Amino acid sequence: MCAEMDVLHVQAARIPDRDRVLKLLEEHGHDAHAVGEVRIDVVVGGDSQTSATEVLHDVEEAVMDIGDSFVPVKHQGVIYLRPPIG
Repeated sequence: MCAEMDVLHVQAARIPDRDRVLKLLEEHGHDAHAVGEVRIDVVVGGDSQTSATEVLHDVEEAVMDIGDSFVPVKHQGVIYLRPPIG
């Protein structure tokens, strides 16, 4: 029996950032796919054994690797990469 799966959306600011985050997510074994220019869909739950918390952690790691001042924020099933306020 297969448990329910969901898709978590990751929204990057730029195409190069999307590509870097996508590569890192794939390297960490996530079922991740580019959608459009700056979005990544990641399968969570079910047989994937991936949780949204794990994806958020890996996106945070990617942001640190990119070195730009972006802040990952999870809101209503989407992780947004946004510049810091201030």
